[in-house]
Amino acid sequence: MVQILISFMKIVSFHYTYHPLHFYTAATTSRDVLKIKPCWFIKLTFNDGSSGLGEVSIIEGLSIETSEQIEQALAKYHLHPETIEQSDFSSLPSIQFALEMCFLDQSSTDHVLFKTSFTTGQSPIPINGLVWMGSIDYMIQQVGEKIEQGFSCVKLKIGAQDWKQEMAIIKTIRANWDASKIMIRVDANGAFSPSEALNKLNELSRWDIHSIEQPIEAGQMEEMAKLCAHTPLPIALDEELIGVHVEQRAALLDTIQPQFIILKPSLVGGLAASDHWIELCEKRGIDWWATSALESNIGLSAIAQWVATKNKDGYQGLGTGKLYSNNIQAPLLVEKGELHYTSAPWETNQISKLLA
Repeated sequence: MVQILISFMKIVSFHYTYHPLHFYTAATTSRDVLKIKPCWFIKLTFNDGSSGLGEVSIIEGLSIETSEQIEQALAKYHLHPETIEQSDFSSLPSIQFALEMCFLDQSSTDHVLFKTSFTTGQSPIPINGLVWMGSIDYMIQQVGEKIEQGFSCVKLKIGAQDWKQEMAIIKTIRANWDASKIMIRVDANGAFSPSEALNKLNELSRWDIHSIEQPIEAGQMEEMAKLCAHTPLPIALDEELIGVHVEQRAALLDTIQPQFIILKPSLVGGLAASDHWIELCEKRGIDWWATSALESNIGLSAIAQWVATKNKDGYQGLGTGKLYSNNIQAPLLVEKGELHYTSAPWETNQISKLLA
């Protein structure tokens, strides 16, 4: 387990700025159509003159925090940074993750939070290619582009349009690329009702699907447990982990007994919380992978560097760096289905000026 030691006594100042991220193309899920992603950058300065940069990232309607709650909390910490020491961040998991980034960044060189073979450019991280919802032609086009780009695992968002159309998309993919060539993951974002979910999973299982994320809405533990017990293909919990307090995590896993969990540090409370989920899963034979919660390259880099410390096999969900027209230039490069950490420079001057 990565130990993230936070000593709040060293904080001298707390600055923040709002930096909404603009999608190149509106991103459709079963919940919403995303055009702008809320994002705040924070900077902690310490009494030795060092500083650290972090990102507060939420997804409206999915995160347990709202933009208004984030703004209120950040304004408070700007005026009274000494109150951070006494704060309970269980209701502000995205700020907890941002603070972890800041403290890790404090002693880093050029935002290298964890020194691994990933950050030295020797060991890229295999990732899945994300395919957004749309027409059959558009989704097939995206799959073809991902395969041309070298991806061997694609993740499809499903559940927002006609089921027969969605099955036609998957059938078309499999007609062109079998499971030995392309791994397919699907994400329903809780779109299925408990009464229809098993039938739909049975249909999906005909097409060699690796796994399905969150087939039914979170909060239906008994229904999800039944589904995981009888499913013909592995189920990964995603939204189910959001807002779960530390003392409730083991009971959730024991009740539902999923095949996988998916860790989004901004949504579950940071890297230390993610480490705790992993520890609990390892004791129960449950596998996991990590996914970006649509952070900018600041948060994405932190997640990727943390994942690299795990020497984890399998595809991670870390291919979101090119979604935005106003992202922060970073030494992250997606090539041939892998995320690379390169020698390119970080371009954080604009953030530094805003946070001065």
